Amino acid sequence: MLQEARPPMSYALIDVKPVAGALGAEVFGVDLSQPLSDAVEAEVKRAFVDHLVLFFRDQKLDEDQLLRVAGLFGVPNVYPFAKGLESHPKITPLIKNPEDKANFGGGAFHADTTYLERVPAATALYGLDIPPAGGDTLFANMYMAYDTLSEGMKRLIDPLVGISSAGAGRVGDRKQLMNAKSKSIQLQNMDKLSMEAEHPAVRVHERSGRKALFVNYIHTLKFKGWTEAESEPVLQYLFQHLKRPEFTCRLRWQPGTLAVWDNLASQHYAVNDYDGHRRVMWRVTLEAA
Repeated sequence: MLQEARPPMSYALIDVKPVAGALGAEVFGVDLSQPLSDAVEAEVKRAFVDHLVLFFRDQKLDEDQLLRVAGLFGVPNVYPFAKGLESHPKITPLIKNPEDKANFGGGAFHADTTYLERVPAATALYGLDIPPAGGDTLFANMYMAYDTLSEGMKRLIDPLVGISSAGAGRVGDRKQLMNAKSKSIQLQNMDKLSMEAEHPAVRVHERSGRKALFVNYIHTLKFKGWTEAESEPVLQYLFQHLKRPEFTCRLRWQPGTLAVWDNLASQHYAVNDYDGHRRVMWRVTLEAA
């Protein structure tokens, strides 16, 4: 049985335009460089619940403004494995230079840092230097991914707990992958890549009360109490299922675009198709307030 989603509200103070049927919306009529009124802030937060991913175009933000805006969606924290800006350590610069081959966060759909006991509730990403083509980000709706499973599969995975790892993964040895990016990104805490955390395979979202699929290709190794060999067939089915095109939307970046996504009810994929071009982003991960 499908969970009933609330119909999107009408907005009096902002203009919200969905970009796909599954998730994602562009928000117009907001200058994020300025503090928002309580009424506008409330509408932006409601749009976030309704659409899971929000895109704000043509925003001119400095570091302090970005942190203030990101703070609307959660509490900024420090990413464990890449150094933040010297002046603003809670902002992680994600840089891919023309000579770099690997990109940060690429390889598969995933939720950010699920190897932490307290998974970020949201992520904000701001585009500074964008390639002329390529470098898009895909997003997938994990409510829809769960809702469209068979009742038998739901009964199987509802009680399961996934084990997420910072180091080992299906995209290869994380330390080697991170080192491949180290020309442009300053790494730290490489001795902590063994950290793991346990999370329900199906998570009930605190804001919506809806169930969301919460396993991901990059970090989820196996189910608790199962071997990796036993877990893998079920996980592979779920990984293929959750990226069905009808669950997704796609963001074409522009300089000054800010994207904010729900890290507990969506997953994302950074497309690495812009070799020979520079891409510079600022990222902020956000704990639940």
